Order: sequence, then C-alpha cells, then structure tokens
Amino acid sequence: MEKYINEKLRPLVQGDGGEMTFLKREDDKVTVVMQGECSKCGMLAKCMSWCEGQIQKDLGEKVTLIPVRKKPFFWDR
Repeated sequence: MEKYINEKLRPLVQGDGGEMTFLKREDDKVTVVMQGECSKCGMLAKCMSWCEGQIQKDLGEKVTLIPVRKKPFFWDR
C-alpha cells in the first residue's frame, strides 16, 4: 500500500500543489498525512473517496483512507 501511494497517488496530488504521505495501515484503514494545498482544501473528502476507488480498481483492495491534515509550520506564527 505504501508503495502504491508513493508511486501512483502522491505524484497526482503533488501536481495540484499538495503532498500525501503514507503514515500507517491497520487492517482496512490507511492513514495518510496531507500537506501543502491539501491541508486546507475543502475537497479533501472527495479526493480521498477517489483515491479509495483507484486503490480498489488497481489493487483489488477495499480500504478507507483517513487523512490527517498537517498545516505548514509557518501558519503557527
């Protein structure tokens, strides 16, 4: 799963100014850290749903992606 996210989904997200990092997998739950433009995007739920569909289509696995938004450090200032 980590390899698929890094090699297939991450470049697509990066194309829109975002960043997606695999964090962990527990059974059918996959947690990813979303940064960059994704950290503030209102369409994140729709994106996660699309990514889940791609994973099911390409890998044949039904998983739930759990996004963790991580804002850039400079937003704290």
